[in-house]
Order: sequence, then structure tokens, then C-alpha cells
Amino acid sequence: MSQLTASRAAFPDTKPHYNILDGLRGVAAITVVCFHIFEAFATSHLDQRINHGYLAVDFFFILSGFVVGYAYDDRWGKMNTKDFIKRRIIRLHPMVVMGAIIGAIMFYTQGCSVWDVSVVPVLALFIATFLNMLLIPATTGTEIRGVGEMFPLNGPSWSLFFEYIGNILYALFIRRLPSKALAVLVFLTGCGLAAFAIFGPLGDLCVGYSLTGTEFTGGSLRLLFSFSAGLLLSRVFRPAKIKGAFWICSLAIVALLAVPRIGGAEHLWMNGIYDTLCCIAFFPLLVYLGASGKSTDKYTTRVCKFLGDISYPLYMVHYPFIYLYFAWVKNNDLTFEESFPGAAAVVVGSIILAYICLKIYDIPVRRYLANRFLKPRNSINN
Repeated sequence: MSQLTASRAAFPDTKPHYNILDGLRGVAAITVVCFHIFEAFATSHLDQRINHGYLAVDFFFILSGFVVGYAYDDRWGKMNTKDFIKRRIIRLHPMVVMGAIIGAIMFYTQGCSVWDVSVVPVLALFIATFLNMLLIPATTGTEIRGVGEMFPLNGPSWSLFFEYIGNILYALFIRRLPSKALAVLVFLTGCGLAAFAIFGPLGDLCVGYSLTGTEFTGGSLRLLFSFSAGLLLSRVFRPAKIKGAFWICSLAIVALLAVPRIGGAEHLWMNGIYDTLCCIAFFPLLVYLGASGKSTDKYTTRVCKFLGDISYPLYMVHYPFIYLYFAWVKNNDLTFEESFPGAAAVVVGSIILAYICLKIYDIPVRRYLANRFLKPRNSINN
């Protein structure tokens, strides 16, 4: 999700680069990996450790709206809808394909009591891989893991599915809205998001990965509010002077995502209020602070660059190893303490793999596709 880097490649040397936002994206991505590790020990949303890690997706969506608005809102005299969509596909889709391939390669190593991969025909796996590579959600006949995921080979692809929807809506409709109309859209979708979180059946926003009515509705509200809010923020943004913004915001992100479940099963609405506050108030504030701050020392700058570089690849390659870790824990009835070396290996190994994929696959492929399919900067027109 380092779209800032992509926008620089598309329009070099035109705007300042928010490297702290890249760093914060990386912090959130690592927190997501840790959140997913603890799924192996949770019986429900109520007892999941790093309990609110799922809200990192809402933070990503807000960042995406902010970055897309910042990079593209004033480019439409030089770029049309087709150009924009091509740029977004080139930026996002190579790692969608890689995540699907890794998931397919590892699929038959992930069998456990929760899903029996041994009964899945090879042909079904090929079909699922092809669908995941094209970001086409699985249906009842193609959901080969059997737990209702849109993308059973690489679960987090669901948020990219919604990311694409957000980008298409932006290109066709949302970008045309004046700021006042955009503010109304943010308000209305925020009300819908709050109603779903507070009064909905789950008491949280950990939804979107399935095509069921509740899941798809919740995922759509998460995207529509957060992406639109980020876009609005990019239009009204006026930086302040913030010292130590990266470290302050990083600690805040980890703290917000690690808060234990609030209210329990008896008071689901209490947790819904917390989720709503994170999405509507805390995350936009963190994006504002991160965009306002500047990394003034080489160490912070290097940390932000590294975290930003690996953030999207890490998000897209780690989950097949979560399936493997989950199966290992379940098959051997392990506690977290007993499985800690494996958990650490998943985190560290995923970061290393993300960096390798970035350097030898993602960057070269995007460079090739950009040279092949994008117009030179000076010839971009409607």
C-alpha cells in the first residue's frame, strides 16, 4: 500500500513525499501479521489478542483515499479515467498475483481439522488460483477452503477487492464531487458505519472477507467511509508543525489496534463505539499528524522508507503462512508459548519474503508494465 511511491513514479518530482505515512503503513502491516497469528488461539472476536488489529484495514483505506486525492485530484487535465485505472492496476495487481501463487503453492501443506485440503482436487485449486489472480471472489462452488472467504488462497485479497471498487468509484464519481458534497458523503457513510458497528450483529467492524450480506455490507461501509474521508482530508489538509510524528503515531497505531475487546458478549455496542471512534476520529487524526510531520534524522527516514517499501508486499504475502501456522498449532494442540518460535518465524520470514518479492518481482514488473502501457508524462491527455 505504498501508493505514495507509485505516484512519485507516475509524476516524478512534482510534489513532496509523505514518507512518514509510508512508515505508518508499514507499522500497521506488521501489526496485522501479529493479529493474524493470534487467530490460531481465538474462539471468537471476543477473545482475540491484539483484538482490534482488523481496524488496520480501515487505516489503510483512509491512507489510500488521502494518497489518491493528493496524487491525482489535480491531474485530470493530463490524465483520463483509463489512464488512472491502468496506473492503479499496475501499482496493485502484481502483488495480488504473487499472493495467489504463494497461496496455491502452499495450499496442500495447510490441512487441519478446520479445513481438509486433501479432498480438494487439483483442478479446483487451479480454478481458485486463476480467480484469485484476477481478483474475482470465490462462490460456493469455488471456495475450496470451506470457511466462506472471498479468496481462500490468500484471505487479505478481500481488502484489495474493495480497494479496486474505491478506485473505480473515485475515477467515475467521487472525484467529481465538490468538497462540500464530499463532506456530506463522508457524513452519511460515517453514520452508516457507526450504525453497523454499534447496532449490528457483531459489535465490531471485523467484516468484509466474505460475500454474505452482513460481511459485504460491512466491508462496503468500511471502504466508502474511510476512502472518502481520506480523500476529503487530502483536500482540506493544512500541515502543522509536529515533532516526532512517526514515533508518536506508530505507538498510537499499535496501542489502538492492541486494545482488548470492550464490553464482552453482553454489551456489543460498547466495542462498536470504540471501532467507530477509531475510524471516524483517531485514524484521520493520525493521518493528519503523519502528513504534517517530517523525518529530520537519517535513521527515522531509513526506517520509514523500509517500512513503506515492504508494507504492501508484506500484507499480500504473509497470510498463506498464517494458514500453515494455524494448521500446525491445531494439529499439534499447541499453546502460543509452545508455538512462539514458529510465530516469530512467520513474522520475520514474511518480512524477508516481502522484501525479496519487492526487489526481484514487484518493482521490475511494475517498471515493465509502466513502460509498456503508460504514456510518457508529457503526452498524458484526456
